[in-house]
Amino acid sequence: MGKEKVDFSDENVKEAYRHTSSHIMAQAIKRLWPEAKLAIGPAIKDGFYYDVDLDHKITDDDLKKIQKEMKKIIKANYPLEKSILSRDKALELMRQKDEDYKVELINDLPSDEEISFYTQGEFTDLCAGPHVESTGKIKAIKLMSVAGAYWRGNEKNKMLQRVYGTAFSSQEELQEYIDRIEEAKKRDHRKIGKEMDLFALMEEGPGFPFFLPNGMILRTELENYWRQEHRKRGYDEIKTPLILSEELWHTSGHYDHYKENMYFTSIDDAEYAIKPMNCPGAMLTYKRKLYSYRDFPIRLAELGQVHRHELHGALHGLMRVRTFTQDDAHIFMTPDIVKDEIKRVVSFIDDVYNLFGFKYHIELSTRPEDSMGTDEEWNHAIDSLEAAIKEMGKDYVINEGDGAFYGPKLDFHLEDSLGRTWQCGTIQLDFQMPQKFDLTYVGSDGEKHRPIIIHRVIFGSIERFIGILIEHFAGKFPLWLAPEQVRLLTVTEKFVPYAEKVSKELAKHGIRVKVDARNEKIGYKLRQGRNERVSYLAVIGEREAEADTLSVRSSKEGDLGSLSIDKFIDALCDEIATKKL
Repeated sequence: MGKEKVDFSDENVKEAYRHTSSHIMAQAIKRLWPEAKLAIGPAIKDGFYYDVDLDHKITDDDLKKIQKEMKKIIKANYPLEKSILSRDKALELMRQKDEDYKVELINDLPSDEEISFYTQGEFTDLCAGPHVESTGKIKAIKLMSVAGAYWRGNEKNKMLQRVYGTAFSSQEELQEYIDRIEEAKKRDHRKIGKEMDLFALMEEGPGFPFFLPNGMILRTELENYWRQEHRKRGYDEIKTPLILSEELWHTSGHYDHYKENMYFTSIDDAEYAIKPMNCPGAMLTYKRKLYSYRDFPIRLAELGQVHRHELHGALHGLMRVRTFTQDDAHIFMTPDIVKDEIKRVVSFIDDVYNLFGFKYHIELSTRPEDSMGTDEEWNHAIDSLEAAIKEMGKDYVINEGDGAFYGPKLDFHLEDSLGRTWQCGTIQLDFQMPQKFDLTYVGSDGEKHRPIIIHRVIFGSIERFIGILIEHFAGKFPLWLAPEQVRLLTVTEKFVPYAEKVSKELAKHGIRVKVDARNEKIGYKLRQGRNERVSYLAVIGEREAEADTLSVRSSKEGDLGSLSIDKFIDALCDEIATKKL
């Protein structure tokens, strides 16, 4: 086997490497279970998978067996040899091998498409490639998990077993990845959310999270910050109804482009929809009166709850839900101020993400196939977005065809403390809704004109942003967000009066504090406080009560020693006021 270094900085090389790894895994599975039928096995971000139809349920122990067999295949260093077959020969070969899914895939290929196969040792698979030269090129592999997956993603089809794996160019890189995965498990927002009593997910409402008292403190602090920052920047806040006439969604275009994700209901023999987006409500709010060009820009912000149908299997904690609150804003303006308003929104998003310590990158998403409007309108909108971010000196990448159906957008992908990226902020430029809703304003010429609209979110979804914050900070939030900022732990009941006196003093300064006066050992109380990520734990015993001090431990910095009450309060108030990380 060659010892040359694989260039994983080249995405094409990485894809070929991991695609070959999926074929090695399929070969190993066929050796262990010859009756297994293979579906598809692509390279994906961070690894690869293969969908397999097999009566035997693959277990964690089986993953070890498959991996052991894969290492034998790698050691054998089989070359990957490409061959081209006619459609009839390809179908004959797959029928001989009893590979029903491959037969279906071949039948679905366009008549003029080349049908290629790759062979390694005794194993041949239908595949367009690309691959590395031989199985021996693969240096480091690990199988990660097994999950269910419907054939072709259709719940009406058979459920297959999807075996996930990953592959890297060295054992060191693989180990770094595994360590990151382990750290991500520790930071899982569902686990920490339960330990901190932030939110609950219940069978009675799949995809409809319950926010508990601690979670509501965190949520309310986020919303208070949101409102404060919007007031500073000249936004007015609105609130629009959850349920609106179905006809409205025909007007907006959502019915034609989005109805499979919507919930509907009947009221008084008329049809209504539960809103999946806040935009139409904002359009009606604007349309209630006639504006002049002198009134612009009009910035309407809304913490609007929306409902969208997600498949049950796609639901994931707070990250993928069926109801969430978008921190929406709709900015109505004249054409001459579009670029300046885009720059103001980009600057706003920049300020918010910096507050939480997030790095981010920007993607410019262009016109999708399923869209409304003329080429001229789309080109003008894309040019406006591009010019604004260029003038601000921001780097960006083009994401072809991923715009909204009514306009192009800038997507902000933030990076958390584990290096994972999350798409949160969005700025969408819209020339379509003003036409759909016949929105107008009176220009300087006394004539009626159409406004242009920016749709934008910064958090994206309050619920999802909270999930990201939980994992980013591992539950150890900045003090201004922490549900429980201080817990006073008494060594014995004798010190409860002193603890209550300190508690009242802290509360007077707006500090969220609790007293743990239970008749439990202090070590137990400390462990529980740490597990619940209380920002500051303060022990109160004989020495502290006599000296009017506290023995303080920070969730982030560890033991801070003995502090006077006044000094402790001053430090907390400063940390909260400055929103220190």
